[in-house]
Amino acid sequence: QVQLVESGGGSVQAGGSLRLSCAASGYTYSSYCMGWFRQAPGKEREGVAAIDSDGSTIYADSVKGRFTISKDNAKNTLYLQMNSLKPEDTAMYYCAAAPICYGWTFTYWGQGTQVTVSS
Repeated sequence: QVQLVESGGGSVQAGGSLRLSCAASGYTYSSYCMGWFRQAPGKEREGVAAIDSDGSTIYADSVKGRFTISKDNAKNTLYLQMNSLKPEDTAMYYCAAAPICYGWTFTYWGQGTQVTVSS
């Protein structure tokens, strides 16, 4: 059974940084495609960043140059380093996994961690 547990959310001021973590279990972590999504109140969920099993990455235009996705296969953990945070980054952030990368289509989801950025 695939389990994804996010942590690291919180409240920061604009310009600050946070690092989100996602602990994964129940599958061959290193071979999966992993991603981060977010959903703000009243808005659709959107893909933020994704990383393939070979380490290749994609980012939403809104976070390029500010966010970095990475993973530690030895720890079965996915990370999202978020720098230069803006109030518009405020959202619930979700970790996601899929057997293969196919755009922003993912199969498994975590429960989310809240990120709040104040101006």
